[in-house]
Amino acid sequence: MGLVPVLLNRIDHVGVAVFDLDAAVSHYVTTFGLVVVAVETNDEQGVREAMLQVSGPDGDGLSSPSGMGSSYVQLLSPLGPDTPVGRFLAQRGEGVHHIGYAVDDVAVAMEGLTAQGIRVLDSRPRHGSLGASIAFAHPKDLFGVLTELVQAARG
Repeated sequence: MGLVPVLLNRIDHVGVAVFDLDAAVSHYVTTFGLVVVAVETNDEQGVREAMLQVSGPDGDGLSSPSGMGSSYVQLLSPLGPDTPVGRFLAQRGEGVHHIGYAVDDVAVAMEGLTAQGIRVLDSRPRHGSLGASIAFAHPKDLFGVLTELVQAARG
């Protein structure tokens, strides 16, 4: 087996499915002191979401210890029961929905996973939170974990 190039830079975020976004945001802010950096609706994915920044090493919320950027908790509430997050909540209840990993180039990461026999759920990168380009890999190929590839917005 040849050497596999490293595709993942760091954990970008952990996505958590919740029934009540506003209550969950309030709870995470009060409990952990996280900072809300965005609340948006993503009609394509059928969610209302909030990105909460985890503080950096100096409590500044600006960077991770590696200097590679912030990490987030992404809270996801469905726009309806027939959305992916709506179905997730109906089947499993609230909890960890997916893990997002930062990558330099989402298209290259998609190709790398596909070359290794991992099913990628997206045929091309799509719009994600905070202007990122994203794609998802099939959880059945990654030990039951829905995995998101996240290329941060440039600039």
